Amino acid sequence: MSEILLTTLNAKYIHASFGLRYLRANLGPLRERSAIAEFDIKQRPLDIAAQLIARLPRIIGIGVYIWNTRESLELVSLIKKIAPHICVVLGGPEVSYECEMQQIVALADYTITGEADTAFAILCAQILEGKPPAERLIRADLPLPENLVLPYAEYDSDDIAHRVVYVEASRGCPFTCEFCLSSLDVPVRQVSVNRFLPEMQTLLDAGVLRFKFVDRTFNLNLTVSSAILRFFLERMRPGLFVHFEMVPDRLPDALRVLIAQFPPGALQFEVGIQTFNPEVAKLISRRQNYDRLEENLRFLKDHTGVHVHADLIFGLPGETLQSFADGFDRLLSMGPQEIQVGILKRLRGTPIVRHDALWSMVYSDQAPYEILCNRLVPFEEMQRVRRFARIWDVVANSGNFQQTVARIWADERPPFFSFLEFTDWLHAKLGRTDSIPLDTIAAQLCDFLTSKRSMHAESIHELLRADFANAGRTEFPKWLRPKAPIMKERPVRPATLPKRQARHQSAA
Repeated sequence: MSEILLTTLNAKYIHASFGLRYLRANLGPLRERSAIAEFDIKQRPLDIAAQLIARLPRIIGIGVYIWNTRESLELVSLIKKIAPHICVVLGGPEVSYECEMQQIVALADYTITGEADTAFAILCAQILEGKPPAERLIRADLPLPENLVLPYAEYDSDDIAHRVVYVEASRGCPFTCEFCLSSLDVPVRQVSVNRFLPEMQTLLDAGVLRFKFVDRTFNLNLTVSSAILRFFLERMRPGLFVHFEMVPDRLPDALRVLIAQFPPGALQFEVGIQTFNPEVAKLISRRQNYDRLEENLRFLKDHTGVHVHADLIFGLPGETLQSFADGFDRLLSMGPQEIQVGILKRLRGTPIVRHDALWSMVYSDQAPYEILCNRLVPFEEMQRVRRFARIWDVVANSGNFQQTVARIWADERPPFFSFLEFTDWLHAKLGRTDSIPLDTIAAQLCDFLTSKRSMHAESIHELLRADFANAGRTEFPKWLRPKAPIMKERPVRPATLPKRQARHQSAA
Protein backbone atom coordinates (compact mmCIF):
# COMPACT_ATOMS: atom_id res chain seq x y z
CA MET A 1 0.00 0.00 0.00
CA SER A 2 1.65 3.21 -1.25
CA GLU A 3 0.79 6.64 0.07
CA ILE A 4 1.20 8.15 -3.41
CA LEU A 5 -0.41 6.52 -6.43
CA LEU A 6 0.40 7.77 -9.92
CA THR A 7 -2.16 6.83 -12.52
CA THR A 8 -3.57 7.57 -15.95
CA LEU A 9 -5.74 5.97 -18.61
CA ASN A 10 -3.62 5.19 -21.63
CA ALA A 11 -5.13 5.00 -25.11
CA LYS A 12 -4.03 1.34 -25.28
CA TYR A 13 -2.38 -1.08 -22.91
CA ILE A 14 0.73 -1.13 -25.08
CA HIS A 15 1.40 2.56 -24.36
CA ALA A 16 3.44 3.06 -21.19
CA SER A 17 2.96 6.49 -19.61
CA PHE A 18 6.25 8.35 -19.91
CA GLY A 19 4.98 11.23 -17.78
CA LEU A 20 4.15 9.04 -14.78
CA ARG A 21 7.61 7.53 -14.85
CA TYR A 22 9.21 10.97 -14.89
CA LEU A 23 7.08 12.00 -11.90
CA ARG A 24 7.99 8.95 -9.85
CA ALA A 25 11.68 9.17 -10.71
CA ASN A 26 11.75 12.74 -9.39
CA LEU A 27 9.89 12.19 -6.09
CA GLY A 28 13.19 12.07 -4.23
CA PRO A 29 12.81 10.54 -0.74
CA LEU A 30 9.09 10.02 -1.43
CA ARG A 31 9.72 7.66 -4.33
CA GLU A 32 9.68 4.56 -2.10
CA ARG A 33 6.30 5.64 -0.75
CA SER A 34 4.82 5.75 -4.26
CA ALA A 35 3.68 3.40 -7.02
CA ILE A 36 2.44 3.56 -10.61
CA ALA A 37 -0.94 2.05 -11.50
CA GLU A 38 -1.76 2.31 -15.22
CA PHE A 39 -5.05 1.58 -16.95
CA ASP A 40 -6.50 2.12 -20.41
CA ILE A 41 -9.61 3.84 -21.70
CA LYS A 42 -11.37 0.54 -22.40
CA GLN A 43 -11.61 -0.13 -18.67
CA ARG A 44 -14.59 1.19 -16.72
CA PRO A 45 -13.81 4.22 -14.50
CA LEU A 46 -15.82 2.60 -11.69
CA ASP A 47 -13.56 -0.47 -11.76
CA ILE A 48 -10.46 1.73 -11.88
CA ALA A 49 -11.69 3.80 -8.93
CA ALA A 50 -12.31 0.62 -6.94
CA GLN A 51 -8.78 -0.62 -7.56
CA LEU A 52 -7.19 2.70 -6.66
CA ILE A 53 -9.20 3.22 -3.48
CA ALA A 54 -8.54 -0.35 -2.34
CA ARG A 55 -4.82 0.46 -2.20
CA LEU A 56 -5.51 3.09 0.51
CA PRO A 57 -3.43 5.95 -0.91
CA ARG A 58 -3.35 9.41 0.61
CA ILE A 59 -2.61 11.06 -2.75
CA ILE A 60 -3.63 10.04 -6.27
CA GLY A 61 -1.93 11.86 -9.13
CA ILE A 62 -3.81 11.59 -12.43
CA GLY A 63 -2.41 12.39 -15.89
CA VAL A 64 -5.10 13.97 -18.08
CA TYR A 65 -4.70 13.92 -21.85
CA ILE A 66 -6.85 14.58 -24.89
CA TRP A 67 -7.62 10.87 -25.30
CA ASN A 68 -8.83 10.30 -21.72
CA THR A 69 -10.61 13.52 -20.71
CA ARG A 70 -14.10 12.03 -20.43
CA GLU A 71 -12.96 8.93 -18.55
CA SER A 72 -10.71 10.97 -16.25
CA LEU A 73 -13.60 13.27 -15.32
CA GLU A 74 -15.74 10.28 -14.39
CA LEU A 75 -12.86 8.73 -12.43
CA VAL A 76 -12.20 11.87 -10.38
CA SER A 77 -15.91 12.31 -9.69
CA LEU A 78 -16.14 8.74 -8.40
CA ILE A 79 -13.05 9.01 -6.20
CA LYS A 80 -14.24 12.23 -4.58
CA LYS A 81 -17.69 10.74 -3.91
CA ILE A 82 -16.49 7.41 -2.55
CA ALA A 83 -13.31 8.50 -0.77
CA PRO A 84 -13.30 12.29 -0.40
CA HIS A 85 -10.37 12.09 2.06
CA ILE A 86 -8.02 11.05 -0.77
CA CYS A 87 -6.21 14.06 -2.22
CA VAL A 88 -6.55 14.10 -6.03
CA VAL A 89 -3.85 15.95 -7.98
CA LEU A 90 -4.24 16.53 -11.70
CA GLY A 91 -1.57 17.18 -14.30
CA GLY A 92 -0.98 16.86 -18.02
CA PRO A 93 -1.53 18.99 -21.12
CA GLU A 94 -5.33 18.79 -21.05
CA VAL A 95 -5.53 20.57 -17.68
CA SER A 96 -2.57 22.92 -18.19
CA TYR A 97 -4.50 25.52 -20.20
CA GLU A 98 -7.95 27.06 -19.88
CA CYS A 99 -8.19 25.05 -16.68
CA GLU A 100 -10.33 27.46 -14.68
CA MET A 101 -13.42 26.53 -16.71
CA GLN A 102 -12.97 22.75 -16.53
CA GLN A 103 -15.27 20.63 -14.37
CA ILE A 104 -12.53 18.11 -13.61
CA VAL A 105 -10.32 20.88 -12.19
CA ALA A 106 -13.17 22.03 -9.94
CA LEU A 107 -13.58 18.49 -8.59
CA ALA A 108 -9.89 17.82 -7.90
CA ASP A 109 -8.00 19.06 -4.85
CA TYR A 110 -5.02 20.40 -6.84
CA THR A 111 -4.05 20.91 -10.46
CA ILE A 112 -0.46 21.40 -11.58
CA THR A 113 -0.09 23.13 -14.94
CA GLY A 114 2.93 22.70 -17.16
CA GLU A 115 5.78 20.25 -16.63
CA ALA A 116 5.15 18.88 -13.13
CA ASP A 117 8.29 16.74 -12.75
CA THR A 118 9.52 18.58 -9.65
CA ALA A 119 6.40 20.53 -8.67
CA PHE A 120 4.51 17.31 -7.95
CA ALA A 121 7.19 16.15 -5.49
CA ILE A 122 7.05 19.47 -3.63
CA LEU A 123 3.26 19.34 -3.42
CA CYS A 124 3.23 15.73 -2.18
CA ALA A 125 5.73 16.59 0.56
CA GLN A 126 3.57 19.49 1.73
CA ILE A 127 0.42 17.34 1.79
CA LEU A 128 2.04 14.43 3.63
CA GLU A 129 3.58 16.80 6.18
CA GLY A 130 0.14 18.20 6.91
CA LYS A 131 0.93 21.57 5.33
CA PRO A 132 -1.12 21.57 2.12
CA PRO A 133 -0.98 24.84 0.16
CA ALA A 134 -4.07 27.03 0.06
CA GLU A 135 -3.77 27.67 -3.69
CA ARG A 136 -5.40 24.81 -5.63
CA LEU A 137 -3.94 25.79 -9.00
CA ILE A 138 -0.15 25.40 -9.10
CA ARG A 139 1.82 26.69 -12.05
CA ALA A 140 5.01 24.63 -12.34
CA ASP A 141 8.32 26.27 -13.13
CA LEU A 142 9.97 24.95 -16.27
CA PRO A 143 12.46 22.29 -15.09
CA LEU A 144 15.95 22.15 -16.56
CA PRO A 145 17.00 18.72 -17.85
CA GLU A 146 20.17 18.70 -15.76
CA ASN A 147 18.06 18.99 -12.60
CA LEU A 148 15.84 16.01 -13.42
CA VAL A 149 16.34 12.35 -12.60
CA LEU A 150 15.95 10.44 -15.85
CA PRO A 151 13.04 7.96 -15.68
CA TYR A 152 14.30 4.89 -17.51
CA ALA A 153 14.79 2.76 -14.39
CA GLU A 154 11.00 3.04 -13.90
CA TYR A 155 10.42 0.71 -16.87
CA ASP A 156 10.05 -2.78 -15.45
CA SER A 157 10.39 -6.19 -17.12
CA ASP A 158 6.69 -6.26 -18.11
CA ASP A 159 7.03 -2.85 -19.79
CA ILE A 160 10.08 -4.01 -21.69
CA ALA A 161 8.37 -7.22 -22.78
CA HIS A 162 4.95 -5.87 -23.73
CA ARG A 163 4.93 -2.07 -24.09
CA VAL A 164 6.31 0.77 -26.17
CA VAL A 165 9.33 2.27 -24.45
CA TYR A 166 9.38 6.06 -24.79
CA VAL A 167 12.57 8.09 -24.48
CA GLU A 168 13.52 11.74 -24.98
CA ALA A 169 16.79 13.55 -25.56
CA SER A 170 15.22 17.02 -25.57
CA ARG A 171 12.09 18.96 -24.70
CA GLY A 172 10.51 21.89 -26.41
CA CYS A 173 10.26 23.12 -29.99
CA PRO A 174 11.78 26.18 -31.71
CA PHE A 175 8.81 26.62 -34.03
CA THR A 176 5.57 28.52 -33.48
CA CYS A 177 2.96 26.50 -35.38
CA GLU A 178 -0.33 27.77 -33.99
CA PHE A 179 -2.16 24.43 -33.90
CA CYS A 180 0.46 22.75 -31.70
CA LEU A 181 1.04 22.84 -27.93
CA SER A 182 4.76 22.47 -28.53
CA SER A 183 4.74 26.01 -29.92
CA LEU A 184 4.18 27.16 -26.32
CA ASP A 185 7.12 25.11 -25.06
CA VAL A 186 10.24 27.15 -25.79
CA PRO A 187 13.19 27.05 -25.75
CA VAL A 188 14.45 23.59 -26.69
CA ARG A 189 16.14 22.03 -23.66
CA GLN A 190 18.67 19.31 -24.34
CA VAL A 191 19.50 16.36 -22.10
CA SER A 192 23.27 15.90 -21.88
CA VAL A 193 24.34 13.11 -24.24
CA ASN A 194 26.77 11.95 -21.56
CA ARG A 195 23.79 11.28 -19.25
CA PHE A 196 21.39 10.09 -21.91
CA LEU A 197 23.34 7.46 -23.82
CA PRO A 198 24.31 5.35 -20.78
CA GLU A 199 20.59 5.14 -19.99
CA MET A 200 19.94 3.87 -23.52
CA GLN A 201 22.65 1.27 -23.03
CA THR A 202 20.93 0.12 -19.85
CA LEU A 203 17.65 -0.30 -21.75
CA LEU A 204 19.41 -2.22 -24.52
CA ASP A 205 21.05 -4.48 -21.95
CA ALA A 206 17.60 -5.10 -20.42
CA GLY A 207 16.29 -6.31 -23.77
CA VAL A 208 14.61 -3.22 -25.24
CA LEU A 209 14.60 -3.36 -29.04
CA ARG A 210 12.02 -0.68 -29.91
CA PHE A 211 12.75 2.90 -28.90
CA LYS A 212 10.25 5.68 -29.53
CA PHE A 213 11.76 9.16 -29.19
CA VAL A 214 9.20 11.81 -28.24
CA ASP A 215 11.47 14.77 -29.07
CA ARG A 216 9.58 17.20 -31.29
CA THR A 217 12.65 18.10 -33.36
CA PHE A 218 15.15 15.27 -33.11
CA ASN A 219 17.41 16.51 -35.92
CA LEU A 220 17.56 20.15 -34.76
CA ASN A 221 20.92 19.78 -33.01
CA LEU A 222 23.32 18.12 -35.44
CA THR A 223 25.89 17.17 -32.80
CA VAL A 224 23.35 15.47 -30.55
CA SER A 225 21.38 13.71 -33.29
CA SER A 226 24.61 12.43 -34.87
CA ALA A 227 25.80 11.04 -31.53
CA ILE A 228 22.48 9.25 -30.93
CA LEU A 229 22.33 7.78 -34.43
CA ARG A 230 25.94 6.63 -34.16
CA PHE A 231 25.17 5.03 -30.79
CA PHE A 232 22.37 2.89 -32.23
CA LEU A 233 24.25 2.15 -35.46
CA GLU A 234 27.20 0.74 -33.51
CA ARG A 235 24.81 -1.49 -31.54
CA MET A 236 22.63 -2.59 -34.43
CA ARG A 237 21.10 -6.04 -34.04
CA PRO A 238 18.17 -7.89 -35.61
CA GLY A 239 14.86 -6.33 -34.60
CA LEU A 240 16.26 -3.03 -33.34
CA PHE A 241 13.80 -0.28 -34.29
CA VAL A 242 14.10 3.42 -33.48
CA HIS A 243 11.41 6.05 -34.10
CA PHE A 244 12.20 9.78 -34.37
CA GLU A 245 10.19 12.93 -35.14
CA MET A 246 12.22 15.04 -37.54
CA VAL A 247 12.23 18.54 -39.01
CA PRO A 248 11.53 17.72 -42.67
CA ASP A 249 13.67 20.42 -44.30
CA ARG A 250 16.77 19.83 -42.16
CA LEU A 251 18.87 16.85 -43.22
CA PRO A 252 22.54 17.84 -43.61
CA ASP A 253 25.09 15.56 -45.23
CA ALA A 254 26.53 14.38 -41.90
CA LEU A 255 23.13 12.94 -40.93
CA ARG A 256 22.52 11.51 -44.40
CA VAL A 257 25.73 9.50 -44.23
CA LEU A 258 24.74 7.98 -40.89
CA ILE A 259 21.12 7.30 -41.82
CA ALA A 260 22.07 5.52 -45.04
CA GLN A 261 24.09 2.96 -43.04
CA PHE A 262 21.10 1.61 -41.10
CA PRO A 263 19.50 -1.60 -42.38
CA PRO A 264 16.05 -1.36 -43.98
CA GLY A 265 13.27 -0.82 -41.46
CA ALA A 266 15.52 -0.06 -38.48
CA LEU A 267 14.65 3.65 -38.50
CA GLN A 268 11.27 5.32 -38.70
CA PHE A 269 10.98 9.07 -39.21
CA GLU A 270 7.74 10.84 -38.40
CA VAL A 271 7.74 13.90 -40.63
CA GLY A 272 5.29 16.66 -39.80
CA ILE A 273 4.59 18.52 -43.04
CA GLN A 274 0.96 19.52 -42.30
CA THR A 275 0.44 21.64 -45.43
CA PHE A 276 2.06 22.30 -48.80
CA ASN A 277 0.15 25.57 -49.21
CA PRO A 278 2.61 28.43 -48.46
CA GLU A 279 -0.19 30.89 -47.71
CA VAL A 280 -1.75 28.52 -45.18
CA ALA A 281 1.66 27.89 -43.61
CA LYS A 282 2.16 31.63 -43.23
CA LEU A 283 -1.27 32.03 -41.62
CA ILE A 284 -0.43 29.47 -38.91
CA SER A 285 3.16 30.75 -38.41
CA ARG A 286 4.76 27.62 -39.81
CA ARG A 287 8.15 27.92 -41.50
CA GLN A 288 9.50 25.29 -43.87
CA ASN A 289 11.44 25.12 -47.10
CA TYR A 290 9.33 22.98 -49.43
CA ASP A 291 12.01 22.38 -52.05
CA ARG A 292 14.49 21.19 -49.45
CA LEU A 293 11.78 19.11 -47.78
CA GLU A 294 11.02 17.35 -51.06
CA GLU A 295 14.72 16.75 -51.74
CA ASN A 296 15.13 15.21 -48.27
CA LEU A 297 12.14 12.89 -48.60
CA ARG A 298 13.27 11.71 -52.02
CA PHE A 299 16.74 11.05 -50.61
CA LEU A 300 15.24 8.96 -47.80
CA LYS A 301 13.15 7.00 -50.31
CA ASP A 302 15.90 6.43 -52.88
CA HIS A 303 19.02 6.02 -50.76
CA THR A 304 18.01 4.70 -47.33
CA GLY A 305 15.88 2.04 -45.71
CA VAL A 306 14.06 4.55 -43.48
CA HIS A 307 10.33 4.00 -42.99
CA VAL A 308 8.77 7.46 -43.46
CA HIS A 309 5.50 8.35 -41.72
CA ALA A 310 4.43 11.78 -43.00
CA ASP A 311 1.67 13.94 -41.50
CA LEU A 312 -0.78 16.33 -43.18
CA ILE A 313 -3.56 18.28 -41.46
CA PHE A 314 -6.91 19.05 -43.08
CA GLY A 315 -9.03 21.97 -41.91
CA LEU A 316 -6.34 24.62 -41.46
CA PRO A 317 -7.46 28.21 -42.09
CA GLY A 318 -7.14 29.08 -45.77
CA GLU A 319 -6.85 25.45 -46.97
CA THR A 320 -9.37 24.28 -49.55
CA LEU A 321 -10.14 20.71 -50.51
CA GLN A 322 -8.35 21.28 -53.83
CA SER A 323 -5.19 22.75 -52.28
CA PHE A 324 -5.07 19.94 -49.72
CA ALA A 325 -5.50 17.37 -52.50
CA ASP A 326 -2.64 18.96 -54.46
CA GLY A 327 -0.42 18.74 -51.38
CA PHE A 328 -1.41 15.13 -50.72
CA ASP A 329 -0.62 14.12 -54.30
CA ARG A 330 2.71 15.93 -54.14
CA LEU A 331 3.61 14.14 -50.92
CA LEU A 332 2.52 10.75 -52.27
CA SER A 333 4.85 11.20 -55.25
CA MET A 334 7.78 11.43 -52.81
CA GLY A 335 7.18 7.86 -51.71
CA PRO A 336 6.60 7.86 -47.94
CA GLN A 337 5.44 4.50 -46.64
CA GLU A 338 2.63 6.12 -44.64
CA ILE A 339 0.70 9.38 -44.95
CA GLN A 340 -1.39 10.25 -41.93
CA VAL A 341 -4.24 12.60 -42.75
CA GLY A 342 -5.13 14.35 -39.51
CA ILE A 343 -8.13 16.58 -38.88
CA LEU A 344 -7.30 19.91 -37.25
CA LYS A 345 -7.87 19.97 -33.49
CA ARG A 346 -8.30 23.04 -31.31
CA LEU A 347 -6.03 22.03 -28.46
CA ARG A 348 -6.49 24.01 -25.25
CA GLY A 349 -4.13 26.96 -25.09
CA THR A 350 -3.05 27.01 -28.72
CA PRO A 351 -3.22 30.33 -30.61
CA ILE A 352 -5.07 28.81 -33.59
CA VAL A 353 -8.19 30.35 -32.04
CA ARG A 354 -7.18 33.77 -33.37
CA HIS A 355 -8.50 32.63 -36.78
CA ASP A 356 -11.95 31.64 -35.51
CA ALA A 357 -13.83 34.77 -36.55
CA LEU A 358 -12.22 35.50 -39.92
CA TRP A 359 -12.28 31.89 -41.14
CA SER A 360 -15.50 30.83 -39.36
CA MET A 361 -13.74 27.97 -37.60
CA VAL A 362 -16.23 25.69 -35.81
CA TYR A 363 -14.88 22.97 -33.51
CA SER A 364 -16.46 20.17 -31.52
CA ASP A 365 -16.77 20.90 -27.81
CA GLN A 366 -15.83 17.30 -27.02
CA ALA A 367 -12.33 15.84 -27.08
CA PRO A 368 -10.42 15.58 -29.34
CA TYR A 369 -11.93 18.97 -30.35
CA GLU A 370 -11.77 18.37 -34.09
CA ILE A 371 -12.88 21.03 -36.53
CA LEU A 372 -16.41 20.54 -37.90
CA CYS A 373 -16.40 23.15 -40.66
CA ASN A 374 -14.93 26.50 -41.64
CA ARG A 375 -15.45 29.22 -44.19
CA LEU A 376 -13.94 27.21 -47.04
CA VAL A 377 -14.92 23.67 -46.02
CA PRO A 378 -18.55 22.83 -45.23
CA PHE A 379 -19.39 20.11 -42.72
CA GLU A 380 -20.16 17.39 -45.28
CA GLU A 381 -16.87 18.00 -47.07
CA MET A 382 -15.07 17.76 -43.73
CA GLN A 383 -16.83 14.45 -43.13
CA ARG A 384 -15.71 13.13 -46.48
CA VAL A 385 -12.07 13.82 -45.64
CA ARG A 386 -12.55 12.33 -42.17
CA ARG A 387 -13.77 9.13 -43.84
CA PHE A 388 -10.89 9.33 -46.32
CA ALA A 389 -8.39 9.45 -43.43
CA ARG A 390 -9.82 6.35 -41.75
CA ILE A 391 -9.97 4.23 -44.89
CA TRP A 392 -6.57 5.42 -46.14
CA ASP A 393 -5.07 4.25 -42.86
CA VAL A 394 -6.67 0.80 -43.16
CA VAL A 395 -6.00 0.29 -46.85
CA ALA A 396 -2.78 2.15 -47.66
CA ASN A 397 -0.89 2.92 -44.44
CA SER A 398 -1.40 -0.56 -43.04
CA GLY A 399 0.57 -2.15 -45.87
CA ASN A 400 -2.20 -4.73 -46.31
CA PHE A 401 -3.03 -3.77 -49.91
CA GLN A 402 0.13 -2.27 -51.34
CA GLN A 403 -0.25 -3.57 -54.89
CA THR A 404 -4.02 -3.30 -55.12
CA VAL A 405 -4.47 0.21 -53.71
CA ALA A 406 -2.37 1.87 -56.42
CA ARG A 407 -4.83 0.64 -59.05
CA ILE A 408 -7.40 3.07 -57.65
CA TRP A 409 -5.46 6.00 -59.13
CA ALA A 410 -3.87 4.25 -62.09
CA ASP A 411 -3.84 5.73 -65.61
CA GLU A 412 -2.71 9.18 -64.41
CA ARG A 413 -5.73 9.80 -62.22
CA PRO A 414 -5.08 12.24 -59.34
CA PRO A 415 -4.53 10.00 -56.30
CA PHE A 416 -6.37 12.02 -53.65
CA PHE A 417 -9.62 12.48 -55.53
CA SER A 418 -9.47 8.92 -56.87
CA PHE A 419 -9.19 7.51 -53.36
CA LEU A 420 -11.85 9.94 -52.15
CA GLU A 421 -14.14 8.49 -54.82
CA PHE A 422 -13.47 5.04 -53.36
CA THR A 423 -14.19 6.12 -49.78
CA ASP A 424 -17.40 7.88 -50.84
CA TRP A 425 -18.44 4.73 -52.71
CA LEU A 426 -17.51 2.48 -49.78
CA HIS A 427 -19.41 4.60 -47.28
CA ALA A 428 -22.47 4.64 -49.52
CA LYS A 429 -22.39 0.82 -49.64
CA LEU A 430 -21.52 -0.01 -46.03
CA GLY A 431 -22.67 3.07 -44.12
CA ARG A 432 -19.56 3.07 -41.92
CA THR A 433 -15.77 3.45 -42.04
CA ASP A 434 -14.68 1.65 -38.89
CA SER A 435 -14.57 -1.99 -37.73
CA ILE A 436 -14.58 -3.28 -41.31
CA PRO A 437 -12.89 -6.71 -41.59
CA LEU A 438 -9.96 -6.98 -43.98
CA ASP A 439 -11.75 -9.63 -46.04
CA THR A 440 -14.63 -7.19 -46.53
CA ILE A 441 -12.24 -4.42 -47.53
CA ALA A 442 -10.66 -6.79 -50.06
CA ALA A 443 -14.03 -7.69 -51.53
CA GLN A 444 -15.04 -4.04 -51.78
CA LEU A 445 -11.75 -3.13 -53.46
CA CYS A 446 -12.40 -5.85 -56.01
CA ASP A 447 -15.96 -4.63 -56.58
CA PHE A 448 -14.84 -1.01 -56.96
CA LEU A 449 -12.01 -1.78 -59.36
CA THR A 450 -14.25 -3.89 -61.58
CA SER A 451 -17.22 -1.51 -61.58
CA LYS A 452 -15.42 1.85 -61.52
CA ARG A 453 -12.02 1.12 -63.07
CA SER A 454 -13.11 -1.56 -65.59
CA MET A 455 -10.49 -4.04 -64.44
CA HIS A 456 -10.88 -7.78 -64.95
CA ALA A 457 -11.77 -9.60 -61.76
CA GLU A 458 -9.02 -12.22 -62.11
CA SER A 459 -6.29 -9.59 -62.45
CA ILE A 460 -7.57 -7.96 -59.26
CA HIS A 461 -7.64 -11.34 -57.56
CA GLU A 462 -3.98 -11.82 -58.43
CA LEU A 463 -3.08 -8.49 -56.87
CA LEU A 464 -5.09 -9.24 -53.74
CA ARG A 465 -3.56 -12.70 -53.36
CA ALA A 466 -0.10 -11.12 -53.59
CA ASP A 467 -1.10 -8.54 -50.97
CA PHE A 468 -2.52 -11.20 -48.65
CA ALA A 469 0.67 -13.24 -48.97
CA ASN A 470 2.84 -10.18 -48.32
CA ALA A 471 0.82 -9.47 -45.18
CA GLY A 472 1.67 -12.96 -43.96
CA ARG A 473 -1.81 -14.42 -44.37
CA THR A 474 -1.93 -18.10 -45.26
CA GLU A 475 -5.72 -18.37 -45.65
CA PHE A 476 -7.61 -16.59 -48.43
CA PRO A 477 -11.36 -15.89 -48.46
CA LYS A 478 -13.21 -18.55 -50.44
CA TRP A 479 -13.93 -16.19 -53.34
CA LEU A 480 -10.24 -15.30 -53.63
CA ARG A 481 -8.78 -18.81 -53.59
CA PRO A 482 -6.95 -19.68 -56.82
CA LYS A 483 -7.97 -22.60 -58.98
CA ALA A 484 -4.48 -24.06 -58.59
CA PRO A 485 -2.35 -23.77 -55.46
CA ILE A 486 0.16 -20.92 -55.43
CA MET A 487 3.69 -22.30 -55.24
CA LYS A 488 5.36 -19.19 -53.90
CA GLU A 489 7.53 -18.74 -50.87
CA ARG A 490 6.28 -16.37 -48.24
CA PRO A 491 8.25 -13.11 -48.09
CA VAL A 492 11.13 -12.97 -45.66
CA ARG A 493 10.46 -10.17 -43.22
CA PRO A 494 13.00 -8.24 -41.16
CA ALA A 495 13.18 -9.87 -37.72
CA THR A 496 10.65 -8.59 -35.16
CA LEU A 497 9.93 -5.24 -36.78
CA PRO A 498 6.48 -3.78 -36.02
CA LYS A 499 3.80 -5.30 -38.28
CA ARG A 500 3.15 -2.31 -40.54
CA GLN A 501 6.81 -1.56 -41.07
CA ALA A 502 7.51 -5.24 -41.78
CA ARG A 503 4.81 -5.35 -44.47
CA HIS A 504 6.21 -2.28 -46.20
CA GLN A 505 9.74 -3.66 -46.04
CA SER A 506 8.85 -7.08 -47.40
CA ALA A 507 6.99 -5.50 -50.32
CA ALA A 508 9.79 -3.09 -51.17
